[in-house]
Amino acid sequence: MQREARSREFYILALFFGLFVLFLYGPLSAILILSFQGPNGGLTFPLNGVSLRWFANLFETQAVGDFGGSFRRSLSLGLMVMAATVVVSLLAGLAFRRRFFGASALFYLAVASLVVPSIIISLGIGVLFQQLGLQPAWYSSAFGAHLTWTLPFGVLIMFAVFNRFSPVYEEAARDLGASSWQTFRHVLLPIIAPSLIGVGLFGLTLSYDEFARTLLAAGTYNTLPLEIYAMTTNVTTPVLYALGTVTTAFSFLVILAAVLLILRLNRRRLKG
Repeated sequence: MQREARSREFYILALFFGLFVLFLYGPLSAILILSFQGPNGGLTFPLNGVSLRWFANLFETQAVGDFGGSFRRSLSLGLMVMAATVVVSLLAGLAFRRRFFGASALFYLAVASLVVPSIIISLGIGVLFQQLGLQPAWYSSAFGAHLTWTLPFGVLIMFAVFNRFSPVYEEAARDLGASSWQTFRHVLLPIIAPSLIGVGLFGLTLSYDEFARTLLAAGTYNTLPLEIYAMTTNVTTPVLYALGTVTTAFSFLVILAAVLLILRLNRRRLKG
């Protein structure tokens, strides 16, 4: 039995995918390797020994940089953005299930921030706070700037979910005497829970890694991306690579936890 010959398009797509993987994971691999430099190692190859010295250095007092504080601020801001994104996206998805006056205009207004340059939004929010006599801060102005980035994604995801959602489940629950809240709590919410976890994951990871929309709206104290950027002009040791490795590992752990939670919810729903 002869094997079917591969077409030219297959090899073109394979080459493109290979380049994509190289550009995506090549820099991450380099940072991961360099973070294990020896005590006398530098910022470039080759490695001068292998050690965990620079990971331990993250927990020591630094001459420049505030690793712990910036990480706590980024994590707190990410959790705040995640909660707001999930709640608002869910409410928007429920509201848009029925047509109402101005729905189209409201939809385009909600997603318009995706096409506006991020630095312009950051600048506008920072200037607005200053004009109002308010001090920009990571928990206020930066929080609003991040929502302009995460909410459109969350709303679009929930729109797609509810467009595929059949109302027969809710109708059956109401026919059996369930109230609107009981229908939402015991029928609708368990079905869309995996999608809500995905929206929350989008909110947390997009906020945790956001730089441009934070740059001019975070105020005095830096978030982790701003701290890393500031350190690139001051830090001349592989501790910067160690920080990059730790933050990347944290992002992957969050994604893994979300995937496992979604799989568990799907398994419970199938058993039920």
